[in-house]
Amino acid sequence: MKKSISVILVISLFLITSSCATYPRKQEPSQLSNLTIGIVKSKIIKGETTQAEILEIFGSPNIITKNRDNDEVWNYNRMSYKTTSGADGVSVIFFGGSRAMTTATTQSFDLILIFDENDVVKDYSVISAIF
Repeated sequence: MKKSISVILVISLFLITSSCATYPRKQEPSQLSNLTIGIVKSKIIKGETTQAEILEIFGSPNIITKNRDNDEVWNYNRMSYKTTSGADGVSVIFFGGSRAMTTATTQSFDLILIFDENDVVKDYSVISAIF
């Protein structure tokens, strides 16, 4: 009796762990962008990088404004949304069918550049959030 219970537990454990390997099944492709913290840190040098160089690296900004000191401020924003979907294999064993599963991640990346009167980067900041 104890031996048959042990065999059933081992088989159940094997089926549970092997069936979970089906998730994730499908992943949406993400769009590549050069607006990353690595590019920002390697390409932007305060007091040296010009507006023309910024345009070459990142293209046109999303927003252009002036601050209190009358410096030109450029804002770049990138939002990415990533979904992954698949099936839950555990439901097949215990309930006779699979359960659809989807996870989603949103990431926001903002680059704010302040230029001096000579159109050179005076200061910049990066704001990044994942939710």
